[in-house]
Amino acid sequence: MVAGDRERTKTRAGEEIIEIPGKPGFQLEQGLMHSVLEADKDVMDAGKLFNESLNQGFAVIPENIFEDMVKSYSLAEHVYGPKLIRLLGGYDNNYIKKNIHVPEFQKELKEKIEKKLEELRNKGFIKRNSITKKGLELASVIVYIEEIEKLIPKGFAGGVERKRIHVHGTKHDVKEYRKERYKDIAVKKSVKRAIRRGHKNITGKDLLAFRKKSKGKCFIVYALDASGSMKGEKIQNCKRAGIALAYSAINKKDDVGLVVFGNVIRETLKPSNDFVKIIKEITRVRAANETDIASTIRHSIDMFPKGNFTKHLIIISDAMPTIGKNPEQQTLEAAGLARNNGITISVVGIKLDKKGKALAKKVVEIGSGRLYATRNLENIDRMVLEDYNEIT
Repeated sequence: MVAGDRERTKTRAGEEIIEIPGKPGFQLEQGLMHSVLEADKDVMDAGKLFNESLNQGFAVIPENIFEDMVKSYSLAEHVYGPKLIRLLGGYDNNYIKKNIHVPEFQKELKEKIEKKLEELRNKGFIKRNSITKKGLELASVIVYIEEIEKLIPKGFAGGVERKRIHVHGTKHDVKEYRKERYKDIAVKKSVKRAIRRGHKNITGKDLLAFRKKSKGKCFIVYALDASGSMKGEKIQNCKRAGIALAYSAINKKDDVGLVVFGNVIRETLKPSNDFVKIIKEITRVRAANETDIASTIRHSIDMFPKGNFTKHLIIISDAMPTIGKNPEQQTLEAAGLARNNGITISVVGIKLDKKGKALAKKVVEIGSGRLYATRNLENIDRMVLEDYNEIT
């Protein structure tokens, strides 16, 4: 969020809220709102702490984290993640590792953690060690601010209202040909490209297709893998990508829905323009269990409205499906069913192995979508926005 977006607005009860362009804001108590607007370090760190706890799979601030650090710091860092330890302990991780067996430092660290937890309880952010509704709302605000501040200066999160036009759109710019309708091939531009490249015949790599202007309202479902392998930085960056997608799409008058999946479908939100609700649901996602992509695709089919709209599913995952007798075949069958229902499918694959990438490629071929494979977690939000822009 840029400074200009942080407008103080009051409700009828006199409560300040964060103003999100075009949507109601996060309703927080006045003192907390002031702290957020003024970027109070303690409050901001509390929001970051809650986000990291959720990203590591904990709905509570771990009670035994100090004892686990003393027993084996390396193991504790693997379980809780270095960022969670740093935010809770208040020291650099290397400094903690170096001094964790010094009795004086152990006493100091333990007191510091206990004091931090007591402050969070007094502010109503945690009850015992469980994150409260107030704590979750703060976490939502912080992750929103971090992502939008990152995107807006680079021009990735603008908002443009579109007109309703022909179902297949109108010819506008050109792009690489990716299994669009044959009538959408930009013949003259493809021929010119082949000539420039010195080709006697036009090859598939020479083909260009017309990029379509909007074909009316779009409905997008963001399917987020929350299996155990996604914990930590992976799920953190995927959450931020979901927020970037919701921000951009809703500002363009499109609707966004959410599916959170692991071994079962854990959370669903049908496509809507309720930006705040989407952010809150994304923020509270925790990583656990296995991956069931087939059920995710099948479930998403019923989330889209009936009618001749643009309906698009974005699946974001780091692994092959692992649920079912033949999970790969079931996934491909589900992709075919979705396509028969007018839904296109794209996949953002995070550090996929060779087998996983091959399956993802088949899914997007069936789903007439795009595959984005990355090993750089910082690129995930850009890939999700690029995919959204391809359909609008």
